[in-house]
Amino acid sequence: MNKWLSFILLTSLCLPAYPQTMTNDPIVIVINAQNPIDKMTRSEVIDIFMGKYVAFANGDKAIAFDLNSEQDIKKRFYQALVGRSLASINAYWSRIRFSGRMRVSQQFSSSQEVANEIEGTKLAIGYIPKSLLTNKLKVVYELNE
Repeated sequence: MNKWLSFILLTSLCLPAYPQTMTNDPIVIVINAQNPIDKMTRSEVIDIFMGKYVAFANGDKAIAFDLNSEQDIKKRFYQALVGRSLASINAYWSRIRFSGRMRVSQQFSSSQEVANEIEGTKLAIGYIPKSLLTNKLKVVYELNE
């Protein structure tokens, strides 16, 4: 019996901590490091991700990158940014599409894809876990969840 208990304990200690780390990882709003913008306000981030504006404060067109699924990071991002559930956000975008006032956003299936694409797109903006930051990305806003 003690052998089984020891085996289970050792096995559980060897499990990777990655999923838990990703869940607790702060979310940052990032742009390409070559973009001249240094910081953004919460209001500016909301305006871009909720489709009110399609440009940065300096007038350069912003290309919003979003996740295309109901991943935990997307849920956390919209809850922390605008205090709304993902179902509410999806309903909002359905109404916008129906009214014909649709913004063009690029959708990706993972945060890593978002980070990689922003690294190569000067006017892109997206949200990623802080752990994915590279020297080719610049944090313009950090969510305090």
